[in-house]
Amino acid sequence: MIAIENVHKQFGPLHVLKGVDLTVQKGEVLSMIGGSGSGKSTMLMCINGLEGIQQGRITIDGLEVHSKATDLNKLRRRIGIVFQQWNAFPHLTVLENVTLALRKVLGKSKDEAEMIAIEQLSHVGLKEKLAVFPSRLSGGQQQRMAIARALAMSPDYMLFDEVTSALDPQLVGEVLDTMRMLSKEGMTMIVVTHEMRFAREVSDRVAFFREGRIHEIGSSEQIFDNPEKPETAAFLKSI
Repeated sequence: MIAIENVHKQFGPLHVLKGVDLTVQKGEVLSMIGGSGSGKSTMLMCINGLEGIQQGRITIDGLEVHSKATDLNKLRRRIGIVFQQWNAFPHLTVLENVTLALRKVLGKSKDEAEMIAIEQLSHVGLKEKLAVFPSRLSGGQQQRMAIARALAMSPDYMLFDEVTSALDPQLVGEVLDTMRMLSKEGMTMIVVTHEMRFAREVSDRVAFFREGRIHEIGSSEQIFDNPEKPETAAFLKSI
């Protein structure tokens, strides 16, 4: 379980997160929606330990993310994260991009790393692209490669930060289909997204962020069909 308790995050005088409380259960898909600057992506960075916090705490299966006693590198192996930009190494093939962390971080042999990488690349529909360099992939394929790279580390949780926002509209569907597949397989996922149809169809719960707080949270049906807060309704109407 991921537990977030009274989390505050500031960048200098800018107070980005203002007391966020949230729990995410194993196997749950939670979508975070809201306007730009509302704190959604910052929340993901804090969960993964990529950003520190000024107040509160975040625990993952009982381990406190920001505790000095926590081996953050070891903890991050259990938390896959995929960003808007896929950040592939351009001089490495697709297979080499996915095996790199397996070999360098987990200490896998070349053969074992390649076996895991091929399995995950096949999983996301890229089995035929193993020897291709990232520049030869479409944006959707590059994003699916990034998902395979994260999955290869066998994470317990997956965080997705606006993974379709940089894609052409015709490529969005293939990435969302991959995420739908993961949700059906029981992967615990926290998804920051502007894809409202995806959030409605796949999410167990939806959290609406506004001005650094969770303004409303509920089942996807409740949030989309019967929001309690007028600000939530106004945001959904504007999308």
